[in-house]
Amino acid sequence: QVQLVESGGGLVQAGGSLRLSCAASGAIGSIKAMGWYRQAPGKQRELVAAITSDGSTNEADSVKGRFTISRDNTKNTIYLQMNSLKPEDTAVYYCKAEAITRLGRDYYWGQGTQVTVSS
Repeated sequence: QVQLVESGGGLVQAGGSLRLSCAASGAIGSIKAMGWYRQAPGKQRELVAAITSDGSTNEADSVKGRFTISRDNTKNTIYLQMNSLKPEDTAVYYCKAEAITRLGRDYYWGQGTQVTVSS
């Protein structure tokens, strides 16, 4: 089992910045990749950015150049640095971990953190 705890959301004006954190605990050695997803009201949950265990990253086109995903292995934590925020970035942001088990893959989600960008 993997537990994920997010923090860092809040209210910010357009053009501002926020940094989200996601701390993993439990069977962290089984984690293959982690990522950030977001879900706005009335919309499907979408991938924002992901990072693999070997450090490879990818970001959604909508956030490229503005958001950066990173990790601190000593703290078992990933981060999402969000700059130049826009009102359309308003959503609940979720952390997700993909873990490899003997039976295949398991996926874990955090509880979510609200990000609200005012115009």
